[in-house]
Formats: sequence, C-alpha cells, structure tokens
Amino acid sequence: MIFTETPLAGAYLIELERRGDDRGFFARAFCAHEFANQGLVSDFVQANMSLSRDPGTLRGMHFQRAPAQETKLVRCVAGALYDVIVDNRSDSPTYLQSYGAELTAENGLALYVPKGFAHGFQTLASDTMASYMVDEYYTPESEGGYRHDDPELGIYWPREVTVISNKDANWPLIGEGRTA
Repeated sequence: MIFTETPLAGAYLIELERRGDDRGFFARAFCAHEFANQGLVSDFVQANMSLSRDPGTLRGMHFQRAPAQETKLVRCVAGALYDVIVDNRSDSPTYLQSYGAELTAENGLALYVPKGFAHGFQTLASDTMASYMVDEYYTPESEGGYRHDDPELGIYWPREVTVISNKDANWPLIGEGRTA
C-alpha cells in the first residue's frame, strides 16, 4: 500500500500496490502492520457498506463526538464516488477545511479518515457501493453533522445533489449553532 498524506494532517489517501499477471491482480486492501508502521489506527471493530442507486446521491457530512469519535477507512467497491472530509478539530490549523478525492472501484483508492473529522460522499455512478471500516461502534447520542452546502465550509461537490436524506439536508448551518 502507498500512503499519501492529504492537506489535512492525519488523513491519508491509500493506493493499492497491485501485483498483476494475465489473470488480473492481487493487492492488500488492509494490513494492520503497515497501518501501525504509519502510526495509523489498525484495530477496526465494525465494517459497513452502503449502496446508492442514483448518481448525485449525497450521504453526509457525519461525525461522532468524543468519546465515540471514529476513525474510518473508506473504499468504493462498485461504481464511483467523491469522498469528502472536513477537519472538525478546533485546535487544528486546518479547522473546518475540506478535502475531497474520487474513489472508484477501478482506481481502488481508499481514504483514511482520522478521529475528529466529518465525512460524507456523493455518488458519481449508478449503483455505487461504499465499504468502510470504523474503530468505534455507532453511538447515536454522539452523532453530529454539517450541512453539505454550508457556505462557511464551502465544500466542492462535482454534481448537483439529486438525492439526500432529510436528516442530512437539515443539519444546522454553522452560523445557526455549532454541531460539533
């Protein structure tokens, strides 16, 4: 695996190191030793999947507050998505800044999202499936979120949002009341 730090400290884009032949390729998608050598969380407790049928579907921007903050390892296993993170750490020099990357089944990229970040994605293709591992269990009472279109965040989305849940569409704007 090839680890490339993003502009937001602690977050990494992870590329597969493919070993190929005429059958196709083999690559490790996760290795606890390699993650530990990078100083990254490697003890995930839950694996989640989501299927979004329509392009333009937006899921996010979600986070969990302490003490249930999550580290996530996100990968697209079918279709394509634009994955976005927002630095939610008030003591960080990149506080409330965002970073996005295109994850596709074809490119095999994964995004490592450390604790203290909000996360969401927009689908770019029909029947897009995301798979992600987390190091904390879902804790509804710790859940928070940001509006995908909050002007204070200025998140770039590559498409018009065509499908979004009521919950995600109605997180308060930062100026209306902090959700972190």
